[in-house]
Amino acid sequence: MIRTRSQGDPAATRAFAVDLARACVLDKCTDVVLRDVRGLSQVCDYIVIASGTSDRQMKSVAQALEDLGKARSQPPFRSDRDTGTTWIVVDFVDVVVHLFEPGQREYYDLETLWAEGKAVEFPMPAPPARARS
Repeated sequence: MIRTRSQGDPAATRAFAVDLARACVLDKCTDVVLRDVRGLSQVCDYIVIASGTSDRQMKSVAQALEDLGKARSQPPFRSDRDTGTTWIVVDFVDVVVHLFEPGQREYYDLETLWAEGKAVEFPMPAPPARARS
């Protein structure tokens, strides 16, 4: 299979990247960062970087992200993890998600590598109001 760049709608790609970052937060990842690397990366438009709390949690988050992509008709191109599950990559072509164990994240320091990428804010939506009784 040859990897090709999507010619998809830029607004839809950004919205998908934001939804992936939010999903990481909702699944208890910490220090979630979303960077716009269009024009800087030859491989993707957005990068999500997040820290997990355990290998089990990181595997669960990766599966949830894959399921989200499939539900949006954007299945992952590839998903890969190192042998110790300290770094998991879920590649959606236009958006690549990196889930790290905190020590590995510090070691590889992707934030510095992609420091020229514009930080994208992704405020979490307000929870629905509860009905008063």
